[in-house]
Amino acid sequence: MTINPLQVLTLPTSPYPDQRPGTNGLKKKTHVFQSIKNYLHNFIQCIFSSIDLRDRQGSTMVVGGDGRYFNSTAIQVIVQMAAANGVGRVVIGQKGIMSTPAVSCVIRKIKAIGGIILTASHNPGGPDGDFGIKFNTANGGPAPEAVTNQIFQLSRTIEEFAICPELRVDLGTIGKQSFDLENKFKPFTVEIVDPVESYANSLRNIFDFAVLKELLSADNHIQIRLDAMHGVTGPYVKKILCEELGSPANSAINCVPLENFGGRHPDPNLIYASELAETMKSGQYDFGAAFDGDGDRNMILGKHGFFVNPSDSVAVLAANIFCIPYFQHTGVRGFARSMPTSAALDMVARATKIQLYETPTGWRFFGSLMDAGRLSLCGEESFGTGSDYIREKDGLWAALAWLSILAVRRQSVEDIMTDHWRTYGRNYYTRFDYEEVGLDAAVEMMLDLELMISDRAFNGQVFTVGEKKYQVEAADNFEYSDPVDGTISRNQGLRIIFKGGSRIIFRLSGTESYGATVRLYIDSYEKDINKLFQDPQVVLAELVTIALQLSKIHERTGRKGPTVIT
Repeated sequence: MTINPLQVLTLPTSPYPDQRPGTNGLKKKTHVFQSIKNYLHNFIQCIFSSIDLRDRQGSTMVVGGDGRYFNSTAIQVIVQMAAANGVGRVVIGQKGIMSTPAVSCVIRKIKAIGGIILTASHNPGGPDGDFGIKFNTANGGPAPEAVTNQIFQLSRTIEEFAICPELRVDLGTIGKQSFDLENKFKPFTVEIVDPVESYANSLRNIFDFAVLKELLSADNHIQIRLDAMHGVTGPYVKKILCEELGSPANSAINCVPLENFGGRHPDPNLIYASELAETMKSGQYDFGAAFDGDGDRNMILGKHGFFVNPSDSVAVLAANIFCIPYFQHTGVRGFARSMPTSAALDMVARATKIQLYETPTGWRFFGSLMDAGRLSLCGEESFGTGSDYIREKDGLWAALAWLSILAVRRQSVEDIMTDHWRTYGRNYYTRFDYEEVGLDAAVEMMLDLELMISDRAFNGQVFTVGEKKYQVEAADNFEYSDPVDGTISRNQGLRIIFKGGSRIIFRLSGTESYGATVRLYIDSYEKDINKLFQDPQVVLAELVTIALQLSKIHERTGRKGPTVIT
């Protein structure tokens, strides 16, 4: 407890025009938050101001981050401003570390008013890297569009912020710290907690840890390889998979969170997690998984480097959902995928007669369905999978879900995947990313594309590539009407749907810190059992050709090809 009450100040500031949060919060280059006067303070104040004062007074908030550069400094500022804005208690992961799914879990468990997560997700870290701030509301999920719009509007007119500049928190010691503030009747409390324990308790109630321990450490146990990519998931992997479930310590690599992620791009795909992919090709390991910077994304690999497409991953989990004890108890309320994700999940939903929802990109849309009791399992093509126990995607949950299926079925990852294709058919799928494209060129290309596909004559048009013909069945700019509250989200991506179910999708991503990213998605369904085991890039080459011809994306963006192919 401080001896003399700490002073609370209200300081003048000026607004910045570029603080509109994207689907995953506000992301910028680190130096923007670090060096531009009050840039960080402005955005944090707008988060607090978006919460009604009556709800804010004496409330509890959760704060955590992925450990990237500037994480601890930003947390000190957030705590100083939380105290000055009437928050009564702030719960923080030790050393400022707490994964995005763990923050969601803790918010829900302690009934906090919300949480602030410091992460730029899978973007690089360090002084020359990226930094981000994300606000999650009381349900544990990303702030809905109405809230992020309010934060943005506040950021355009902000004139002052409240702060308690002399308040300093020891982030390294678990326990409570109390501070007396001037003109406050109750002390302000900061609680430093083990970032793993509460989250691990939830997982113990979802999965059968005894079964998983036998799979990972009994006689004839499988060999696994887990890559935390020097992100926040490292301590969770060590504590849960190694210490509790008995997987050998050397089965987990890159588990120490680093401010710059070891100079790597903490994005779990075949390009950036190439170390794991190459190791898996040796055949030494039966199961592999990689996790991104803040722990919400995952990549699943099988023996000899067998790659599980994220769209297929959520479909396999849906088809084998009762291998997970949690769903044996709760039942299954519904499945959901983001619009650009392949329709593999649709095939499972159709066969099991379970309701399927197709939403825009962004986990908050899943959260609304979960809150209404309509959704149990969901996923996105961008390596995100999760369930209704929290309101975020969850990389480690996905890995444990796959291991639960392996434990029950006693098959390899590849055998489970190929059995799935034989049962439901296969959605060949790929995504091309054109990163850091000029914003004006990207927007102009998308507008011209929309004008083209909106023409009535476009419907029914036939495209011929080689010996194959593709006829347009429908084309639109996807919009979503939330079945819970009727909110309509427009301009969510351009869709060209062909007879037979093949799709071409173009979307501008809203989560990058600078420039624009144009994403091209290709999805094609195949049910012929003799055509299930081809190279996706070969199968999809004709549709890619059509997409490039329609968009002229290389000419319009000045790019010779995509930055990333997944």
